[in-house]
Amino acid sequence: MLKNLMLGAYLRRDKQAIEADLERVYALFPVLRERRQQQANTLSGGEQQMVAIGRSLMGNPILLLLDEPSVGIAHRLKMQIFEAIRDIRRDGTAILLVEQDARSAVTVADRVYVMEHGHIVHQGSSQAMADDDYIRRVYLGV
Repeated sequence: MLKNLMLGAYLRRDKQAIEADLERVYALFPVLRERRQQQANTLSGGEQQMVAIGRSLMGNPILLLLDEPSVGIAHRLKMQIFEAIRDIRRDGTAILLVEQDARSAVTVADRVYVMEHGHIVHQGSSQAMADDDYIRRVYLGV
C-alpha cells in the first residue's frame, strides 16, 4: 500500500517534503500507517478510497478533484473521509467534490451546484442550500 501512496509523488524530487506529505496522509488516515505493508487490493473499499485520496495528496496538489468519495463504503469510514476532506480544505487545498450524498457534501462545501440530467438546476452557498426548503426536502431528506 505504501508503494501506491508513493506513486503520487513520482514526479517530485523534494525528499523531505515528500516525507512530510506522507506523514500528513498518515495523520489524516491513521489506518494507512498500520496497513502500509499490506497489498492495497486487500484493503476494504473505504480504506482503498483513503489510499486514492492519499496518493493524490502526495502530488502536493493545489486543487483536489474527488468523484464520489463515499460511494459504497461503510458509514464510519465515510465520516472519516469527510473529516479528512475538511482538514485538507482547511490546510489550503481547493477541492472540487462530486457527491450524491448531499447531506455530507454540504458539510464540507463553500458552494453547492445541484445537477439534474447534466444541467445545473440550483446553486448557492452551502448554507443557503441547506436552508432552502425545496433542497432540504428533495435532496437532503429532511
